[in-house]
Amino acid sequence: MFVTNSIKKSTNQKTEYHRRQIGVLLATSFSYIGYYIIRLVFTTEQVRIMKVYGFDIGQIGLILSTFGIGYGIAKIFMGGLVDRMNARWFLAVGLYLSAFFNLLIGFTKNFYVILILMLLIAVTQSMGAPACQRQISLWFTKKRRGVAFSIWSSAHNAGAFFCVASIQLATFLFSGSLTMVFAVASLFSTLIATLMLLINTNSPESVGLPDISTYSGYVEVDGKGHICTGQKTNLSFSQVFLQSILLNKVVWLVTLTSMSIYIVRYGILSWIPSYLPTKGFSVTWAKWFVGIFEISAVPGVIAFGALSDYFNGQRAIICLISVIGMLGCLFLYFTTNSHLILIVVLFLLGTLIYTPLSLVGLMVNEAVPNYALGLSTGFMGFFQYIFGETIATGLIGSLVRHYGWSMASNVIYWATAFAILLLIILVFKERKVRELESLVNQ
Repeated sequence: MFVTNSIKKSTNQKTEYHRRQIGVLLATSFSYIGYYIIRLVFTTEQVRIMKVYGFDIGQIGLILSTFGIGYGIAKIFMGGLVDRMNARWFLAVGLYLSAFFNLLIGFTKNFYVILILMLLIAVTQSMGAPACQRQISLWFTKKRRGVAFSIWSSAHNAGAFFCVASIQLATFLFSGSLTMVFAVASLFSTLIATLMLLINTNSPESVGLPDISTYSGYVEVDGKGHICTGQKTNLSFSQVFLQSILLNKVVWLVTLTSMSIYIVRYGILSWIPSYLPTKGFSVTWAKWFVGIFEISAVPGVIAFGALSDYFNGQRAIICLISVIGMLGCLFLYFTTNSHLILIVVLFLLGTLIYTPLSLVGLMVNEAVPNYALGLSTGFMGFFQYIFGETIATGLIGSLVRHYGWSMASNVIYWATAFAILLLIILVFKERKVRELESLVNQ
């Protein structure tokens, strides 16, 4: 009887764990789609905003870089905060607030008011990624996390596509009203936040399930070679920040790699609506290519994430291969005038840019203890946006205005080369961690 009850209990636990994992993966993925619908409305509509509001490309660049600065700074604090809070509610509240501030943008043409609202959106948007990455790390083992993380990360891409779709729907239904473009995006995101809140779960322990290490029987080792402990700690924020982040070499290597690839990401994504018309594309087609660039990456990112699981969590080598391929595609993107080649290159760049961006986000979480998951995401986000996106929007916008697109392309080439160098170092660092982990799990 005891054996039968134990087997039944184990089976029930496995079923419950699996059901909750699916709920968490769906909730984090669809919630982040909602976040990205909000985040990219202004970027996607930049050409119409310049025309209707009378803004120039420098003002657009300043607004976008303001978002990057606000997002980057806030992400450190939000990352540290979510480690001590209920990630399920944290994720939903951030999306509700982002949708509200986005709605307000639709009712003003004042440059300075829009600047302030974009800063507020940046702060609330910074609540999304740390909450999602924390939940995925707590619910999935390292041997399966590459696939789960890649599926969640692909929500960035799907969100961009649905952003364009919502804009086109609002434009069609409301005769091109910019106010309604912002309103429809906010409505969709609010509905998503509400529905996903219902199926999400904070952590295994919050519903009486064992933590993922106990459940899977697999012990993880962080970037400093220490066995990962539980998700709670008595250390203060400053102590965790110093010990788990600032003194962790792997965190620094991954963070700087991510920053470099972010320069490439936003150096391409933010300026597609302005760059492609210089190659003969219509403004309408250029706008759609923002979504196409993003959505085309989804199958490749998930496949490469699964490949990193297959190779026992060796994420760095997959990233390195992707970035080398990315460099070749960037050369074609900035030198060819062929529409067919540009379309093919944009499809490839989606996968080659977002694969390493997805995996480095996972790598930085795997380099720290469970109680620093959100903080590691926030720390990396600070560099991604304060330096990465700001360079890709503010600096590149200024360079294009004064020197043209050739100077902008040089910034992107150098960022790619730096990422390749860092990833070569990370390949060897990662192998050492995997060797230690194999010894622990023997």
